[in-house]
Amino acid sequence: MNSDSDLQIAGDILEVPHLLQAPREHPATVAEFAGLARSIAADRGRWEDLVRYDAASRWYHRLRVGPGYEVWLLSWVPGQGSGLHDHGPSSGVLTVLDGVLTERTGRGTRSLGAGAQRVFAPGYAHEVVNDALEPAVSLHIYYPGLTEMPMRRPGLGTTGKLPSAAVSPAGAPPAAACWARGA
Repeated sequence: MNSDSDLQIAGDILEVPHLLQAPREHPATVAEFAGLARSIAADRGRWEDLVRYDAASRWYHRLRVGPGYEVWLLSWVPGQGSGLHDHGPSSGVLTVLDGVLTERTGRGTRSLGAGAQRVFAPGYAHEVVNDALEPAVSLHIYYPGLTEMPMRRPGLGTTGKLPSAAVSPAGAPPAAACWARGA
């Protein structure tokens, strides 16, 4: 064995448990939030039976709440969209679980199929639409939890914000009013 190998320098990692980091109960980094979304996506039994489709408005269900973050499951029938919006002070991870969604930003349009992820910071403006002929399902993680979803006018950038979407009364899911209105 090469005398300069990592194994010789550090030893067998399994023999030194004090060097192993305990897994976190809740994500704390962008990579961990994206990993949480991927693990939920891979566990269809965790979300598939919860999905409902509503022709009148996008359906949503809060899957999980952790310290400072929320995980939402949404369904989109063909033609449903979010309108151009940002997420206020929240960062997020959008993961497509089933179907295909279209994301439109000031930089262009992209098709997001099952497994596709988008990570965004506060102020990131986009519109998400189901332009396909089949329903779609997506997972959204917001940190901090979503409290506002300011709607924007296309082409006006950050100065084109419309009044913030209403926030639900205390005790109700904070994003419910935004999504119920089709925001």
